[in-house]
Amino acid sequence: MATVMNGSIEIYFETFGDVADPAVVCIPGMGSQLLIYDEGFCMALVDRGFHVIRMDNRDSGLSTATEEADTYTLDDMADDVLAVLDAVGAEDAVVFGISLGGMIAQVFAVNHPARTRALVSAMSTTGEDDIGHGGPEVVEALLLPDAPTTEAQIEQDLVTRKLWANPDWYDEDQLRVYFAVQYARSRVVGGGLRQLAAVTRSSDRAAALMALDVPTVVIHGGADTLITAEGGRRTAELIPGAEYLEIEEMSHDFVYQVWPTFVEALTSLAARTFS
Repeated sequence: MATVMNGSIEIYFETFGDVADPAVVCIPGMGSQLLIYDEGFCMALVDRGFHVIRMDNRDSGLSTATEEADTYTLDDMADDVLAVLDAVGAEDAVVFGISLGGMIAQVFAVNHPARTRALVSAMSTTGEDDIGHGGPEVVEALLLPDAPTTEAQIEQDLVTRKLWANPDWYDEDQLRVYFAVQYARSRVVGGGLRQLAAVTRSSDRAAALMALDVPTVVIHGGADTLITAEGGRRTAELIPGAEYLEIEEMSHDFVYQVWPTFVEALTSLAARTFS
């Protein structure tokens, strides 16, 4: 457990495994904290020989809560990741992000290719206006302001999560505990919408992704209702040599049912960087 400063922004992170092993940095999605990368998932990667880093983005968890007037972008959030890698002494890393985290990971790879051993972009998209958008009901739920109390916020989250979860994998009791733990550790209010604003003020990445030269796997759910599979397919189409993996039953939820597939994909991708 540690923090690092990127200018005036403090970023909280945790590590697992041997620092001498290849690093993988796990970047959360909008409004999520590092808890989305459960310790069980992190230890599965450690067992495969990775040094695992999970972090709270700015405006989430134990990292800095910004002001409404701040105008940061995905580039700034990618530099937060760079600060974390510098803090742990990692020359490079497998840069892995889910949803918003996938966008940050893409920007990191574009801006810092020498520090990117490989890129894993999951449940994400390219920033192009007409690619990968969910339906009106889902988008409306994403834009809801925070509820006035933690209890009300948990109830709101349970309703909205159901909109973009595989119904067979949706476990309300488990999610209620997860959200309660998440809010108990967080010092941020309204951070998700400020992160979304960073996305909207950032330019699309299509041209930059076409010029990217790092080993890449793009993972998406065939049943994703928040960022449709079109977003993942387009990302893989643009990045030269990218592998595309579509998990038919996965929606926009990183649950234990898909952990083995992700662990295999990350391990296989990293192995190719040593050949």
